[in-house]
Amino acid sequence: MDIRRTPPILGGEFRLRLLLHMAFRVHNNPKFKGIRQELRSIATSAEAVLWTILKKKQVGGLKFRRQHSVGKYILDFYCPEINLAIELDGKIHLHPGQRRRDLNREEFLFKQGIQVLRFENKIVFENPNEIIEKILIVKSGE
Repeated sequence: MDIRRTPPILGGEFRLRLLLHMAFRVHNNPKFKGIRQELRSIATSAEAVLWTILKKKQVGGLKFRRQHSVGKYILDFYCPEINLAIELDGKIHLHPGQRRRDLNREEFLFKQGIQVLRFENKIVFENPNEIIEKILIVKSGE
């Protein structure tokens, strides 16, 4: 619901409550809970391997979440402490239509103050230290 189009009779306090509700539901909206759970249960092998690296604050003491939703998007991994999303990309992300959708997603996340790091799945297996190094660079503010 667009709060600018709220009928005048529902103005004032109602608009404020609606705005607050919308602001707090940007992250992990309950309507996506089932989808997030399903995605966690069918994780790709690259996601599973990266999760073993990221979980339990093993990288720079940062807590990561798996399949965290922001708006209508579900992120592979998200660190709220430094507003960082990590996305793992398979071959489908090479398709021009998917690349366009990825750019729209990144633009939305940028507006939410979230930085996105994208890695091809093979990097998780071939050079996971590259991922760790880039996370630590973001943490240090470079």
